[in-house]
Amino acid sequence: MQTFKAKQILMLTAAAAATLWLGSAGALAQTGKDFTQLMIKSYDLLEAGKTDEAQKLYEEALNQDPGNPLALNNLGAIMVKKGKYKEALAYLQQALPKARGYKVKINRVCEVDGVCLAFRPLQAEYGDRDLEPLVRLNIQLVKGKMAGEKN
Repeated sequence: MQTFKAKQILMLTAAAAATLWLGSAGALAQTGKDFTQLMIKSYDLLEAGKTDEAQKLYEEALNQDPGNPLALNNLGAIMVKKGKYKEALAYLQQALPKARGYKVKINRVCEVDGVCLAFRPLQAEYGDRDLEPLVRLNIQLVKGKMAGEKN
């Protein structure tokens, strides 16, 4: 049963990554170039395994743009990396209502422990993809991980 869940998570992750790579190749931003550079730097720290530093920058991003769904999503990924699934789910659920209509184009996708996806913008401009389905996917993946741990 657990193998089935693992395969399901991998398939969902691959599907999301394929959608991003095939459907969007460029950028993000709802708040400007400096903010996007902060988001890029924080993502790069996350990908490099420097989760505490990345977390501080995402929190700074939320100070600049409270409720930013991309920052909240990526904080959820950091919490997954730290094994704090309840906190991850809380961040993702905060991101969800603000993710609808938040247009992104993603430069890179970081799979965090096969459970959550973090997203890296390329530059400051609106994209053509809605962030909501990606946040929904992450919520499903985290809930699946939490259910798997209970068994």
